[in-house]
Amino acid sequence: MDINLELYKVFYYVATTLSFSEASRQLFISQSAVSQSIKTLEKKLGHTLFIRSTKKVLLTPEGELLLEHVKPALLMLDEGEALLSGDNMLKGQLRIGASDTICRYFLIEYFRRFHQSYPDVRIKVTNSTSIGCVELLEKGQVNLIVCNSPNSRLGNHMKVKVLKDFHDVFVGDPDCFAFKHLPCSLKELLEYPILMLSSKSTTSEYLYHTFAAHDLKLLPEVELNSNDLLMDLARIGLGIACVPDYMLDPEDSLKPIPLTEQLPSRQLILVQHDNLPVSQAAERFLEMF
Repeated sequence: MDINLELYKVFYYVATTLSFSEASRQLFISQSAVSQSIKTLEKKLGHTLFIRSTKKVLLTPEGELLLEHVKPALLMLDEGEALLSGDNMLKGQLRIGASDTICRYFLIEYFRRFHQSYPDVRIKVTNSTSIGCVELLEKGQVNLIVCNSPNSRLGNHMKVKVLKDFHDVFVGDPDCFAFKHLPCSLKELLEYPILMLSSKSTTSEYLYHTFAAHDLKLLPEVELNSNDLLMDLARIGLGIACVPDYMLDPEDSLKPIPLTEQLPSRQLILVQHDNLPVSQAAERFLEMF
């Protein structure tokens, strides 16, 4: 079957972004050209690849099947072009998904070292929650993700490497909250306003599960999408924030609150998809850990 490779490329961008307009922006062609390319490809293949509506675009089962084969093929072509670029310098793009907290407090040093070693590789970081990062990896929009574990969205088709163990800690300003005695229990902690991440995060899932295991109902005062903002609110005395211990600065006015029940440890993990080829740039980044 004679099908232009460019049609598959357009299909890939629409399928991974689920947006004709975003695909046209990334491909630097008009939206009508994207639409016409998809219609041509569907006609040649004899299958409908997308379900279109005014609000969203979805892949049909046939479209999902095609994406599974087109995605690794295009990634391998990109890798080949990089290897034949005319010199021995590593080129290409490293696409990573991670939360802003993980980027700022853990990955930034690795990005600095990687960029110094491979200045011609473009580093594209997509910020999302640990749950959202798994979805990015499933769709092939990133090569690797660094996220929290446990993570309910991780599947058996993913390869996991543990990078770091950490504990979640409750922190507050001692001048704003005077505890009756320390260490305090989880039950006593609930007498104070709790500031934590939103319910769509692995941290929230973990905390609700931990408190439920002690027959306690966690009712946070504030739920946000930023650990840094949680700490800002805790510094002005709005409540007790729950954050990863690797964020803490000994010079900060916020101090950890000792607990009688030790919270289970969690991990930062690096995840790759078993069914997707790993680019040379991603392989070099993996070697840093």
